[in-house]
Amino acid sequence: MTDAIPASPPLALVIFDCDGVLIDSEPISLATLTRGLNGIGLAIDLDAVRERFAGTSMTSIMERVAREDGVIAPDGFVERVKAETLDAFEAELTAMAGIAEALGLLHLPFCVASSSDPVRLRRSLGLTGLLPLFEDRVFSSAQVARGKPFPDLFLFAAERMGVAPERCLVIEDSVPGVQAARAAGMRVVGFTGGGHWGHDRTGRDLLAAGAATVFSAHAELGRILAAG
Repeated sequence: MTDAIPASPPLALVIFDCDGVLIDSEPISLATLTRGLNGIGLAIDLDAVRERFAGTSMTSIMERVAREDGVIAPDGFVERVKAETLDAFEAELTAMAGIAEALGLLHLPFCVASSSDPVRLRRSLGLTGLLPLFEDRVFSSAQVARGKPFPDLFLFAAERMGVAPERCLVIEDSVPGVQAARAAGMRVVGFTGGGHWGHDRTGRDLLAAGAATVFSAHAELGRILAAG
């Protein structure tokens, strides 16, 4: 692991993924998704769901399940999983430790670009008290043609923020997210502070996908930015 971010023009924008980076939602949402997939006949455990689907949209997940597993979701399945996830969020969701303080110290513009649908995204940020920190700088994969690992969402966010891709730094916790950032021509670092990482915070798969480094506490964000 190295702390060096490849030399390039000065950073002008930090783009945060949401789930697993800003909010500790992945243990909740992945568990809900696993139960739902089991209920429609897909024999899969939580670890496999995390490995295959973390960081991707429900649309992409169900397309893969149909293509790779031959399981077609019944009508209303996606909406039911989304509703159950939001219900669980109401009771359990928390912001990632130290993120509000880290955002308050940022000397660069920042935004969020997430695979979550707009309703879940804004609700999640609202429940954790983070939404006022982002205001209208909240972008969802529902606003683009293709979700992660394609670059569309990050390029859309950069365009809306008026910043060239090469001057953006993306903070991601998933392999599709890292791949999307790299495909967009952006610098990217991996975050491994979420509860879904368990005891292994090395982020080997994020580094293998192209993250310049990984970090597991938002208190380190200043150091990460200084390296860029």
